[in-house]
Amino acid sequence: MAVKRVVSLLPSAAEIVSLIIDNNPSVQLVGRSHEDDYPPSVNTLPILTAPKTKFTTSADVDVQVSNLLAEGNSLYTLDTALLKSLRPDIVITQDLCTVCSIDLVTVQRIAKQIDPEPTIVTLNPLSIEDVISSISDVGKALGMIEESSRAISMLRSRINHARDLVNRSIASGRKRSKVAFFEWTSPIYLGGHWTPQLIRWSNGIQVLADCKDGDTAEMGAPPSVRVPPEDVIREKPEILIICPCGLNLDATRKEYEETLLPSNWWPPLAKCASKIALVDGNQSFDQLISIQIKGLVDALEWLVGYINDIPEIIPKNFPWENLKS
Repeated sequence: MAVKRVVSLLPSAAEIVSLIIDNNPSVQLVGRSHEDDYPPSVNTLPILTAPKTKFTTSADVDVQVSNLLAEGNSLYTLDTALLKSLRPDIVITQDLCTVCSIDLVTVQRIAKQIDPEPTIVTLNPLSIEDVISSISDVGKALGMIEESSRAISMLRSRINHARDLVNRSIASGRKRSKVAFFEWTSPIYLGGHWTPQLIRWSNGIQVLADCKDGDTAEMGAPPSVRVPPEDVIREKPEILIICPCGLNLDATRKEYEETLLPSNWWPPLAKCASKIALVDGNQSFDQLISIQIKGLVDALEWLVGYINDIPEIIPKNFPWENLKS
């Protein structure tokens, strides 16, 4: 029996493949991106990508990214020789965010140099439904449609339960909370893609960057948007969530202490808020290239619990810190 050899160039893909194959010997992950860390079994795989930027502060990283993009450079390197030596049948990548992972054009160019040329599966989700569909797309590519359907059913069950709790909260008279979700802190970027949708599903509304379809919240939003601090202050959000893309909780806390607290705009914003939280974006809300799929559902359950004061639905060990409630 021929074994399908799969390379993941984004962490969510490694998780999706592992979720679907569940130790099935007919499919084997043989390579990963530098950000792959879940499930733990992938940590022994060869690493194919590396970032050209180095995290120092959010402001400095913004400058590094801007300079590289202005020069027409990719933000990541891809080990061409290693990729060729792994002889993949399938390469899973993304076409969602050039800032967050290796770009599709680079992957396509290198794949053409491999004989036989591998199939490229590209993920480009903009909404929660798109994220779920990504599991189905990978399942089809692996020839494991039934297995992917089972994984989807488990995730949908958790999502439906969380949304049912929100509907009860709304029925009891709880109004929507105005939320500012900081996907980056200097400059400020408010959450995009599925984050505004998750906030809507949790009985909130993100200021300045809401879902395309508002109350129905069945679609995602545009990419994260840069906004001036004074615009956020003017909206008077009741809930502030600091969740920088790609940062763990320790790094997020450092950004809060060294970037937000010393600024002249943060104190008036924080004073008007009733709730402030720090969240590990790397394990929860991040773009598909960085998240765990399970982490995205954990994030929905956390939002539901946090916004509606239903602590029992918040997953145990969810990586967050409550600063004001």
